[in-house]
Amino acid sequence: MPPSLLLLLADALLIIHVLFVAFVVLGLFAVYAGYFLEWHWVRNRVFRIVHLCAIGYVVGQSWLGAVCPLTTWEMALRAEAGAATYAGSFIQHWLQSLLYYNAPDWVFMVVYSVFGGLVLASWFVVRPRQRQRF
Repeated sequence: MPPSLLLLLADALLIIHVLFVAFVVLGLFAVYAGYFLEWHWVRNRVFRIVHLCAIGYVVGQSWLGAVCPLTTWEMALRAEAGAATYAGSFIQHWLQSLLYYNAPDWVFMVVYSVFGGLVLASWFVVRPRQRQRF
């Protein structure tokens, strides 16, 4: 496969990863904002289950010390194309790049866990609609 195509695929994975992170982070803010602004869609059960599972996956990965498969796949594509790669997790790399902040892995584990707890708490504060019984 030509290096330009490999880099294009790596960039596509990076975009997917950014969208996943945005969904997790902005999803929680949307739930609470939707509660106050009376947005009915934030009580959608499917949205809430997918959101809870997404952060649950991230928390589980951090506790297991695993690197996100999207990060691993992106770095493998970049390496195959002969481009520079980065070490560590996607979030850690971009936080360091964007905010010049470097922290040990346990800090990210705590942050992910606290954020996951907030998402779980939102399930009880802003209850999703009950399933329709026929």
